[in-house]
Amino acid sequence: MYLITVFGNLLIILAVSSDSHLHTPMYFFLSNLSFVDICFTSTTIPKMLSNIQTERKGITYEGCITQMYFYMLFAGLDDILLTAMAYVRYVAICHPLHYMVIMSPRLCGLLVLISWVQIVLYSLLYSLMVLQLSFCPVVQIPHFFCELRQVVRLASSDNFLNNIVIFFSAVLISAGPFAGILYSYSKIVSCICKITSAQGKYKAFSTCVSHHLSVVFLVYFTTLRVYLSSAASHIPHSSTVTSVMYTVVTPMLNPFIYSLRN
Repeated sequence: MYLITVFGNLLIILAVSSDSHLHTPMYFFLSNLSFVDICFTSTTIPKMLSNIQTERKGITYEGCITQMYFYMLFAGLDDILLTAMAYVRYVAICHPLHYMVIMSPRLCGLLVLISWVQIVLYSLLYSLMVLQLSFCPVVQIPHFFCELRQVVRLASSDNFLNNIVIFFSAVLISAGPFAGILYSYSKIVSCICKITSAQGKYKAFSTCVSHHLSVVFLVYFTTLRVYLSSAASHIPHSSTVTSVMYTVVTPMLNPFIYSLRN
């Protein structure tokens, strides 16, 4: 599954960069999403595979903090890039005559740059927050990687304030982009309903539902199920399965969702 994810997303990047017909805003963001998905899975899966092979579950404190930082970095970028892609679809369907003017290469590059800066600072804030916590000499994380919520819960120092920060930040970083996606698609649906041609309506709806929305639902509903679940003393089995869905399965499905039908 890891090899399929890496090579599938690499093929998307190669196809977009080598074909001038694909040098459009949507495929620009798709190639960035593919790159982020490769990095996202590479923060957790290689270590997990190594643990399975060596039958050891240990990770150093520095390695855990590093894994947590890059995991939050690329997970946040995934959310923001999906929001940017929803905005691109909104402009393409609702303002088709102004599409190339609005979605200029400069704006696309600026959106990606702002996304990187925002998420780098967001992940750094969380990493510095975890560094302030104290832990017992031997800590066993009930997960297959250093997931922020589980690490903070195992701290021996008072982590009430940290839990509050994690909750509201998770809502902000997930619900904010998700609200942007919902707003974009509400405008898209409104514009599609005004199309008189039945064939035109079908084409617009099928394009949105079969590609971008499929990925959005896979990412957001699995992510929100983990991070906005009730605070329990241990992570349930179903939550671990959900984590596997958005850290392993979803990045693997992206190349199939975006490539096969096209």
